[in-house]
Amino acid sequence: MSVSLARVSCHGVRLAPPRICRRTILDIRHNSNTAVSEAEQQNLSWPEYLNIRKSKRKWETAATIPACILGFVGGLAYFGSLESDATKPIMGIDPLFFYGGCTVSCMGLGYLIGPAIGAAGWRMTHRRAMNLIEAKDREFHQHIVKNRVDPTAQSATNPVPDFYGEKIGSLHQYRQWLRDQARFRRKARFAEE
Repeated sequence: MSVSLARVSCHGVRLAPPRICRRTILDIRHNSNTAVSEAEQQNLSWPEYLNIRKSKRKWETAATIPACILGFVGGLAYFGSLESDATKPIMGIDPLFFYGGCTVSCMGLGYLIGPAIGAAGWRMTHRRAMNLIEAKDREFHQHIVKNRVDPTAQSATNPVPDFYGEKIGSLHQYRQWLRDQARFRRKARFAEE
């Protein structure tokens, strides 16, 4: 604080109006928090990154459910309102079954679009740290590519475990993924011999 903000009273030094002091203190706190958060974000640790991946996956799943429901309701509203003649098949299929299939297809479309909507919403809420997250994504992808198994050795009894590492949400799950990859390699190698 500068001396010009201080006033002398009978009890010693008293600071100028409280709102000026509070604003200055809040600015100092905000600046110090910003500096700390920027320093923390520059060093995004693996557990933090994996928690961020897990939250992104939750957002995608949470957006998928309403998108499915909206797709189903939209398909039901549209195809349910169409008049059809039961004696005239559509592409050789009874109109009731055809429109029912179209309604379910609308729900499937919602299932496919839902994760994209969830990811877009998640990206909007994490805009400030996207550069760090994308850098860690690239590094994580390099780890996955380096450690994953060759999928040409898979069979019906020995499928590839989580090829893209999509379900990894913690260090424990990453270590388990590595163990699963090693187990697959052993099974594939010993099956050939």
